[in-house]
Amino acid sequence: MSRRWFASVRARATLGATAVVAVALVAAGIAVLLSLRGDLTGRADGEADAVARQVAGRIATGTPYAALDLPDGEENPVQVVDRDGRVLAVSEGLTAISGTGVPGVVPEASPGTGRDADDDADDPEPGEIGGTPWHGQGSATVDEESDDYRFSRVEVTDPRDETVLVYAGASLGAQRDAVSTAATAMLLGLPLLLGVVACVTWLVTRRALRPVESIRGELAEITASQDLSRRVPEPGTHDEVDRLARTTNETLSALESSVERQRRFVADASHELRSPLASLRTQLEVGAAHPELLDVPGAVEDTVRLQHLAADLLLLARLDAGERPVGAPVDLAVLVAEEAGDRPGVTVESAEPVEVTGSRGQLGRVLANLLDNARRHARAEVTVTVRRMGDLAVVEVADDGPGVPVADRERIFERFVRLDDARSRDEGGAGLGLAIARDVAVRHGGTLTVGVSPAGGALFALRLPLADSR
Repeated sequence: MSRRWFASVRARATLGATAVVAVALVAAGIAVLLSLRGDLTGRADGEADAVARQVAGRIATGTPYAALDLPDGEENPVQVVDRDGRVLAVSEGLTAISGTGVPGVVPEASPGTGRDADDDADDPEPGEIGGTPWHGQGSATVDEESDDYRFSRVEVTDPRDETVLVYAGASLGAQRDAVSTAATAMLLGLPLLLGVVACVTWLVTRRALRPVESIRGELAEITASQDLSRRVPEPGTHDEVDRLARTTNETLSALESSVERQRRFVADASHELRSPLASLRTQLEVGAAHPELLDVPGAVEDTVRLQHLAADLLLLARLDAGERPVGAPVDLAVLVAEEAGDRPGVTVESAEPVEVTGSRGQLGRVLANLLDNARRHARAEVTVTVRRMGDLAVVEVADDGPGVPVADRERIFERFVRLDDARSRDEGGAGLGLAIARDVAVRHGGTLTVGVSPAGGALFALRLPLADSR
């Protein structure tokens, strides 16, 4: 059950969207925490700078180290040392410190460092405070409580021209609390937000895929009932699902038409085969009972008719199966001369050498079908021309017969279709010749159309791409 659930598009879309949002939120949360931490660190550095410069200013004006009045050590621990690392002053209550490079927290008395309170000498000139402070991180213990601090170091020269270093710290407790609070809020809010994303994605995906499920269900019923006249519902939303439904219905329509054509084809083939078979059987039965009455020419004629019909059906089946013509050069002028030479009443008026690419056998079959059709309907003569027209080879077969009505000029290319006049005059045709001719022309990238000849009869025009134009 779990495998089937995970195999659904809805489940995969929900899991995928949730995973993407989770990754994005985690990345954004980390960026926010780092930015917050950096901002609070910068503020701590600024606070430490201010305290260090404040103490350095007092030293520069000559205030004795014992009388510096340093700030509260718990908030801003201060350590004043000389260049030799001797501790000159520390904040009250400071018992340990790290991160400044000088671990001492007990001031050392040293002559020449600062002024005594009762020094009655003339006031010296004020000292100088260094420019860019140094920043570092460490810890300090004040009144037995340890904490992390950001330290700022400022160099200052006192009035006696002695340089000392002032280290001042700013507590990182606010930074730690703020980052911890933000991280906790994110950890608590992340599952809730992911749950909302998953629910919304699940609902939206279900709504979007509901028409797809309807299409699937209808297709399943069509498959079960084999009723190709049914169609899937179209949601009318003008989106991909709507286009899928329309395309599915178009496919069903094409399939229904194909199946219907196949059924008609089988029925018409059975009908066409039944007549010569019945005639042949009758002749054979009569010949078996009365050998002197056996019509051998008639039996041979029916056999030939069956042979031709079987060959036509086989060729149509191969064309329907998508058989591609052989890509060999074929000279249509030579092919027309061969096909017209064996047929009386056919005149080749003009036949310039025109070469195309295709199957010589299939193209010969097209010309033979067109010539046979023209001879059956012509009153006196059939004329054939072969010429070039741009990048096309054109073969025209014209007769002086009654012609083809405009309404029937497409219908005659359908399989097993014979006009009433043709049916009365053609005792052997099955109505497949023109259908085969057009199918072969299309398979060769060409066309086959019918119009009016100069003599008023039918004019069949076969157009094929020239061999050098492919």
